[in-house]
Amino acid sequence: MKLLAISGSLRAVSSNTSLLRAAQLVARPPLAIQFYDGLGSLPHFNPDLDVDPLPPAVVDLRAKIKAADGLLISSPEYARGVAGSMKNLLDWMVSDLDFSGKPVALFNASPRASHALAALRLTLETMAARIIDQASITLPLLSAPLDAQGIAADAELSRAIGDALDAFVKAVQG
Repeated sequence: MKLLAISGSLRAVSSNTSLLRAAQLVARPPLAIQFYDGLGSLPHFNPDLDVDPLPPAVVDLRAKIKAADGLLISSPEYARGVAGSMKNLLDWMVSDLDFSGKPVALFNASPRASHALAALRLTLETMAARIIDQASITLPLLSAPLDAQGIAADAELSRAIGDALDAFVKAVQG
């Protein structure tokens, strides 16, 4: 099973990105997690540009999402909402038929980011994503600045991520 991990943060040192990178380290075969690194290269969404030929960064995004069996999404909260870069990515996916029904697990790096998580969930539900609740987790990483290696090495955090990934696989293979 192939998952695509998408962080809504553009920060070089991001707890959301570290959480998803840790998931890559924790994942066990036959599960493989690819990290999407094109968030910063997506153009601002404009419906006038959502026609052939699409911008190359959008073609790449859509191809990666289509090829994935599911998505892991982790996004920071800015001003009580979803990060603009994450919302921009989702706006590019609204008209793409391959997104509808795509299984999604929401990974949250901060219990305080509840507004963004709720807004992200609402947007994804509106887009007909299949949110896998039993695979969606919130971990307290904001006050414990760990990189991906540190998260994966922490027994409790690693177990929570592994359990979430197992639940995702089980729900998708169902």
